[in-house]
Amino acid sequence: MSTPTVAPTGPLRIGPHTVQPPVVLAPMAGITNAPFRTLCRSFAGGDPMGTASAGKGLYVSEMITTRALVERNDKTMQLITFSASETPRSIQLYGVDPVTVGKAVRMIAEEDLADHIDLNFGCPVPKVTRKGGGSALPYKRHLLRAILREAVSGAGDLPVTMKMRKGIDDDHITYLDAGRIAVEEGVTSIALHGRTAAQHYGGTADWDAIARLKEHVPEIPVLGNGDIWSAEDALRMVRETGCDGVVVGRGCLGRPWLFADLVAAFEGRSDFRRPTLREVADVMVRHATLLGEWLGDESRGVIDFRKHVAWYLKGFAVGSEMRKRLAITSSLDALRGGLDELDLDQPWPTGADGPRGRTSGNNRVVLPDGWLKDPYDCAGVSEDAELDTSGG
Repeated sequence: MSTPTVAPTGPLRIGPHTVQPPVVLAPMAGITNAPFRTLCRSFAGGDPMGTASAGKGLYVSEMITTRALVERNDKTMQLITFSASETPRSIQLYGVDPVTVGKAVRMIAEEDLADHIDLNFGCPVPKVTRKGGGSALPYKRHLLRAILREAVSGAGDLPVTMKMRKGIDDDHITYLDAGRIAVEEGVTSIALHGRTAAQHYGGTADWDAIARLKEHVPEIPVLGNGDIWSAEDALRMVRETGCDGVVVGRGCLGRPWLFADLVAAFEGRSDFRRPTLREVADVMVRHATLLGEWLGDESRGVIDFRKHVAWYLKGFAVGSEMRKRLAITSSLDALRGGLDELDLDQPWPTGADGPRGRTSGNNRVVLPDGWLKDPYDCAGVSEDAELDTSGG
């Protein structure tokens, strides 16, 4: 493999924090918990099977609902616990009510719970959009402004960023208006997923929209998100859109070593990882072990790991019966034993880099009654619209 062309970008600055290379792990519900962040950071830091490396890049928690945080929900308080090596500590918040969002942000700032706050305006799942949250919210321009104002004013010295989609659907595009509002309210940077809520994860991400947003809000960094399956994709996105950095979500599912590749690519190296199945199996066991340690129970950790099995094994010659068996294991011994029965000398399979996770598109976006009648009227949106649990 030839040496890649280095992306034409410098370090990403998020308030006082320098992120180099300009790579961000996207918040993903049920995925980007402390164990997965540890694994990704370890690869980025050159210590793939260790736990101490701070790594390079920025690694964001899974979505935390502001109501649950303010009420100090036990699960939520566990989700916002960071290891000593995580720096900066990055929390993503979901909220619909400006007052509740403000309370949550002030709590984080006053109690030193994080170093960076990201706001979720991109989630397309029905349980979020039907409340007017996630990717539905930027349609209500005044509500978006009110939330951003409360967050920025309550954060003090902590930088506040936001992640969003292009809009609700092709007839209700919001990202340019939302970007301008964000700049006016003091948001530090914006990440844009180049799809609408209706697309979910189907079709192809619109990288041209990322370029347009960068031109529209030159005052702050713009990060691109969508269809980054490899380090080469990340470099190409930066070159083609002029964005200041990339946000990687589904591309690292079952591929935490992608962050080692991203560091290499942005540093102008081509020593990308193409692990054998034996190496992948070791990472799988490591991931499950970290989950068990985090949850305080080995069996719970392995059960939680089950959803990752298909992502890790994609492309390898593993029979359907063994895949099913590995996906119902409940102990580390059973997981390791099943993996040891495979042909572990298999090389990295051709075509293994590509879409993982849900890819359905053209979905009907579930919205509150009358949501689309007026892009400015915020009547009916209150604290009752807040979700009371975190992490999906």
